[in-house]
Amino acid sequence: MLMCNKSSPEVTEFILLGFPYLYGYQPVLFVVFLLIYIIILTGNTAILTAVVMYTKLHKPMYFFLCNLAVLDLTFTTVTIPRMLTLFLFNANTISFTACFIQMFFLHSLGNYESFLLMIMSYDRYIAICDPLHYTSIMNKRFNIQITVNCLVIACLVVLSISVFTAQFPFNGLNKISHYFCDHYFISRLICADTTPITIWAMCLVVICVFIPFSLVVFSYINILKTVLKVSSAAGRWKTFSTCSSHLIVVVIYYASIVISYSLITLGSDYDDIHALGTIFFSVLAPALNPPIYALRNKDVQEAFKTLIKLRSSVPEI
Repeated sequence: MLMCNKSSPEVTEFILLGFPYLYGYQPVLFVVFLLIYIIILTGNTAILTAVVMYTKLHKPMYFFLCNLAVLDLTFTTVTIPRMLTLFLFNANTISFTACFIQMFFLHSLGNYESFLLMIMSYDRYIAICDPLHYTSIMNKRFNIQITVNCLVIACLVVLSISVFTAQFPFNGLNKISHYFCDHYFISRLICADTTPITIWAMCLVVICVFIPFSLVVFSYINILKTVLKVSSAAGRWKTFSTCSSHLIVVVIYYASIVISYSLITLGSDYDDIHALGTIFFSVLAPALNPPIYALRNKDVQEAFKTLIKLRSSVPEI
């Protein structure tokens, strides 16, 4: 906990400091993040359009990919537009309520992505390790139920800690060393003992990050065992290629989270690295997802080619 004065007035707004050593590069950062946002909007919209319009992609795997695309669109909209106004107009103040709302959506959607990647790994596990029962297990009703349940769980756990954190006193200290409202930085401004919040937050990280990550690892260990049993090298590669795109996304997402949040335990000297880590998995990773699936998934590539041909064959009015 930072030094605070309990006699100071309660905080009504926060100041987002970002990274002070990058203040001279605000216009450059605006252009860079605007381009990233355009890539995210274009790439994920293209994937949604391809999956909806191309009947060959009407499979459970691509149902989850659509969920991931919608999630990435929403996830980045929570953070990037606010960052752009900060870069362009230096609009670095945010109200107490708006900050907690942003924090809620940021962490809720982040946790939901963790659950969604777990579900997608389970889908690949069933497809490769138990293909005869794939259709009966990964049916439409199950897919909808599990995604909705995971979204509800992600929202409820973050709502609990958001409401809990908001009940603590914030007196005087209101400067956040980040471009958006991350719970770690907000909790450091509390003018009281934050041990209960820290314990609660660690429990939620276990529930929403480490348990899903463990299940992802378990799924891929079994997938690897099954793949190694295939007699030919070509057969092994063909089997494993069906989940290679998802595996790359998983590695990028969980690696950035594990590195970022493990640095919290090392003290405030690593705050900037933690902030960079959160920017990576909440902003840069969603920009990488569409190219990864487009470049490594033949069905998605075929869908894009078909849509482009249809578009080019439509006569101009």
